[in-house]
Amino acid sequence: MEYVIGVDLGTSAVKTLLVGKDGVVHAEATREYPLYHDKAGWSEQDPEDWVTGTAAALRELIASAKIDPAAVEGISFSGQMHGLVLLDAQNQPVRRAILWNDTRTTEQCREIERTLGDKLLSVTRNPALEGFTLPKILWVKQHEPDVYAQASRFLLPKDYLRLRLTGAFHMDLSDAAGTLMLDVAGKVWSEDVLSAFGIPASFCAPLVEAGASVGSLSADAADATGLTTATQVFAGGADNACGAIGAGILSPGLTLCSIGTSGVVLTYEADASADYEGKVHFFNHGKENAFYAMGVTLAAGYSLSWFRNTFAKGESYDKMLEGVGDIPAGSSGLLFTPYIVGERTPHADAKIRGSFIGIDGSHTRAHFARAVMEGITFSLNESIAMFRAAGKTVDTIVSIGGGAKNPLWLQMQADIFQANVVALENEQGPGLGAAMLAAVGCGWFPTLDACGEVFVKHARIYRPNEETSQRYEQLFDVYRQMYGQTQSINHALYAFRN
Repeated sequence: MEYVIGVDLGTSAVKTLLVGKDGVVHAEATREYPLYHDKAGWSEQDPEDWVTGTAAALRELIASAKIDPAAVEGISFSGQMHGLVLLDAQNQPVRRAILWNDTRTTEQCREIERTLGDKLLSVTRNPALEGFTLPKILWVKQHEPDVYAQASRFLLPKDYLRLRLTGAFHMDLSDAAGTLMLDVAGKVWSEDVLSAFGIPASFCAPLVEAGASVGSLSADAADATGLTTATQVFAGGADNACGAIGAGILSPGLTLCSIGTSGVVLTYEADASADYEGKVHFFNHGKENAFYAMGVTLAAGYSLSWFRNTFAKGESYDKMLEGVGDIPAGSSGLLFTPYIVGERTPHADAKIRGSFIGIDGSHTRAHFARAVMEGITFSLNESIAMFRAAGKTVDTIVSIGGGAKNPLWLQMQADIFQANVVALENEQGPGLGAAMLAAVGCGWFPTLDACGEVFVKHARIYRPNEETSQRYEQLFDVYRQMYGQTQSINHALYAFRN
């Protein structure tokens, strides 16, 4: 049998999948790597950790599957978005990478808004937020001028990994859309943005589609990974674009909910005509000539892992969530806002922080755990509400990530979203989407849609309970008041956090 590999370069680990022509995952291997938080709001990684971690994971993948490496026809990538990797003339990083969840760049975001004005949304289709790449470039330029002077070009995380494996310097459109430097509709680097900030065109990589062939593994990469130099390499895409591909979000009318460290609600757009006025993200899809609109909750699954580490350390999630199903919808009047690292959609606010509201002496740990799950889902529902307000039909949602592993949470999503929620049999997230790009690139299928019919397998459908949905609709109205009611308090407290 022939195989392809999908590599998902995440924030905490790299995950590799070995997938056959039947869409079955035959092996997987993961390697974790450290995050560096030298100052409050900073989040960095060493790009070399991505390379060594991926090489080790690929060697384990091939060894555990006990296959001939020559049977692997292609490899492609999914990667964490927005991270800045500055390279010198020899393509060596000049500093650690600044990641998507780094919030040091508020001042640079305001500078971008003042400088670009209306062009910011009309060209890049997205507001200036701390997570994007351009603010990071400007921060280094202003605060580390000696470092910036060494930089000749930049890449995003998965593009740097691919550079190390192939020697080829490219960036795909779905990831480039998250830099705040791309003309999203025109699919070119924006001359207006680059000239406004004195960034030469040579600083940016040549643009390709996510499914583009960019060569094959170098001899050094083949030695390091256990693969062969005949392995075809395809560009790959941003993690959310690949997550959409892996969930089959490849045609109008389909929506994705992904609950990982962050949470995403993503809806397919056939063209660039939709205008959300910058209230949600608008990016190029990993599918050629398509786009997607996306809302983001910064601390989705992270809110639940924070809760476990703080109040149930050492317990499994199943143990921690015992009794949650017996708690009524609304957690007996307890509400949680998942703003524990700031928020993205619909409140682009790096200083807002989370709250429990309505604490009563009768509340148990199970009430708090359920409130965290509900608060995460309410936050994601704010994006769905905006899609619907813009005229989108949202009646079927494919759910992936940590939130798709718990039947209680899947039913909660259906009830709060007031839509059918579909779980997948082979939920592998962005890594599967990357494997699908490689499968199509290798000629196994004529299109991603055809590949999705084989690779993406639906399991159970969760349908909203009318009575519970009505109760959640009322609670959602209360939830939406909490940001405005706590904003000034949290901003005042922000000065005391350092």
